[in-house]
Amino acid sequence: MPSHRRLTCHCGAVELRIRLANDDFSDARRCDCSYCRRRGAIAVSVALPDLEVIKGAEALSLYQWGTKAAEHYFCATCGIYTHHRRRSNPNQYGVNAGAIEGVNPRDLGEVPWADGVNHPSDR
Repeated sequence: MPSHRRLTCHCGAVELRIRLANDDFSDARRCDCSYCRRRGAIAVSVALPDLEVIKGAEALSLYQWGTKAAEHYFCATCGIYTHHRRRSNPNQYGVNAGAIEGVNPRDLGEVPWADGVNHPSDR
């Protein structure tokens, strides 16, 4: 069973407690949609009940566009993306692998790309 992990923004205003869907990071991915390719973060999956905002809920800002199905959260102080509610699976969050305590995204090796440009929800 995956263990709980701590995720923080850069300035420490936001702290999340998460339980990853795959503790081995086998579901790590990048997305090339118009927003994610600019953000550049690697995301990993967390079921909705497995993400808890421990600190800084008031510091989180929400960004949405287009269909408004996805909810992208970031720290209003330092700007770091923490997590998003996925439009491809609204029962999951994608979380910023680089913001998980003890994780260096470089150590994840090659990370596959999801085709966000041709997302099924856009058809």
